[in-house]
Amino acid sequence: RTAYRADAAGGPMVTPASSRLRVVFFGTPAFAASTLRALLASRHEVVAAVTQPDRPRGRGQRVSASPVKEVATDAGIPVFQPTRLRSDEWLAEVTALDADLGVVAAYGRLLPDALLAIPRLGMINVHASLLPRYRGASPIHQAVLSGDTETGVTIMRVVRELDAGPMLATARVPIAPDATTGEVEAELAEAGAALLVEVVDRLSAGHVTEVAQDDRLATHAPRLEKDRGLIDWTQDAATIHNQVRGLQPWPGAWTYLDGHRLGIRRTRHIADASVDASAGTLGVDPVEGLTVTCGDGRRLVLVEVQPEGRRAMAARDFLAGHPVEPGARFELGPNR
Repeated sequence: RTAYRADAAGGPMVTPASSRLRVVFFGTPAFAASTLRALLASRHEVVAAVTQPDRPRGRGQRVSASPVKEVATDAGIPVFQPTRLRSDEWLAEVTALDADLGVVAAYGRLLPDALLAIPRLGMINVHASLLPRYRGASPIHQAVLSGDTETGVTIMRVVRELDAGPMLATARVPIAPDATTGEVEAELAEAGAALLVEVVDRLSAGHVTEVAQDDRLATHAPRLEKDRGLIDWTQDAATIHNQVRGLQPWPGAWTYLDGHRLGIRRTRHIADASVDASAGTLGVDPVEGLTVTCGDGRRLVLVEVQPEGRRAMAARDFLAGHPVEPGARFELGPNR
């Protein structure tokens, strides 16, 4: 298991008192479900879970509950799925919960000031980056796409400005060279859940120091568009490798071979010198298997691919059914 390093945002850790907080939880995806499970296992009381309305999900687009709703339902706690966060009726329902604290983790909607003011101790958020770096909707994707070797989670106070509130604690998590966004997210969910409970314990004891973010260092992680995945093979190998792993599992990276779309799910660097081949050229290496030359002359190994309309498979299996002809090339990318 990865060893996480947690840093209190100002001052030493304090042994929590025995007070028990009533917590209302806001979250939607699997990342948030990890935090909810940790809260349910803590000494604090989760009085309700608020999550996005049921929506079509997955390949079949069947309407299904969010991971947070499933965890909350199994635990027998009330679930709310409001469509209007500013309505008087909804604000009255939250007020009636008599919550001491609100906890937010990847809820997916901005909370209005009237809602933030209801819990006695306000609301805190589990954000999947080391703030102020990567404020916004896709912090994990952006860290992997950028080739960062480290990321983390920050527990911060929720304020009106997006992800700009003062910080209560951070935990640092390394990013392996071949790790995908999905794999990093799973580690961050675990680290964030543990850190959140630690912070709630300290809040209950009244021993939390809040540290303002340095807005001058802030960077933005905007919501990803699906067309971000089309690979431009004229880019260098490192950039393409980071694109593939940064967009896995969603929205995925892809290219075109003989006019057919081919998903590129996993790649690996080859530690060799540049080769004399044009960008996008495919090769069959007796040791590495299927390779592709990038714009800097370096090669990437294609580890896992997904032909259009078919399951994902090892690139070697794809190669067995689709022999690569000499000079075969992927289409270079947008407008090329």
